[in-house]
Amino acid sequence: MQSETQQTSSAKGLRVAIIVSNYHQTITMNLAKAAQSTFIASGGLSEDCKLVHAAGAWELPILAKSFAKADEVDAIVALACIISGETTHDRIIGDAIAQGLMTIALQWGHPVSMGVLTCQSFEQAQARSGGSSGNKGEEAMHAAIQTAMTLKECHS
Repeated sequence: MQSETQQTSSAKGLRVAIIVSNYHQTITMNLAKAAQSTFIASGGLSEDCKLVHAAGAWELPILAKSFAKADEVDAIVALACIISGETTHDRIIGDAIAQGLMTIALQWGHPVSMGVLTCQSFEQAQARSGGSSGNKGEEAMHAAIQTAMTLKECHS
């Protein structure tokens, strides 16, 4: 359960890309809507918040890399939902995505926030996408805004 209220810097003047997996779309669109509304509530302009759909979670790093290479945004928020199955496939996918997104962030020098749910069940995913455990899309956007603004402050 979410224990504290998120504080964020102003998103005024920031440009962000939200990359959202189409897999488990009822969950991921809740994450995306929360991320978008958090950006706007933090002072960002809707036209500065680009929403891009990915086929699945696996495609998040390549799309994030494309945005990073174009260097037209200040931050990227990657959103997906991976639910455990009978094999370790979920862990392999989750680890690869996390490593890919982190590599992009470190090479690019801008935040790539990971709002990828890795849950045991669909019910856990529902709880983390606007239910009793908050919304991880909102949390990922807060982290992206705060990190982007901190980096701007450090380099100005």
